[in-house]
Amino acid sequence: QVQLVESGGGLVQSGGSLRLSCAASRSLYTIYAIGWYRQAPGKQREMVATLLSSGTPTYSNLAKGRFTISRDTDKDTVHLQMNSLTPEDTAVYYCAAESKRLGWFDYWGQGTQVTVSS
Repeated sequence: QVQLVESGGGLVQSGGSLRLSCAASRSLYTIYAIGWYRQAPGKQREMVATLLSSGTPTYSNLAKGRFTISRDTDKDTVHLQMNSLTPEDTAVYYCAAESKRLGWFDYWGQGTQVTVSS
């Protein structure tokens, strides 16, 4: 099992930055992939960025050039640095883990709200 606890959401003005954190309950080296998804009201959940246990990142088009995913393996924590935020980035952001190579993420955090005002 993997427990995931997100933090760092909040309200920010357009053009601002936020850093989200996700603390995992076990070593990141034992989790096949971990990362961030988001879901805006009335929209489907979408992938933002993920990290393999090797440290290799994958970014969606919405994140490229603005968001950076990183990890602290000493603290088993994954971060999402979000810059140049726009109101379109308003959503609940979820940390998710693919505990072993499954093809889907099998553990999810409770989500953290990010609201970007214009």
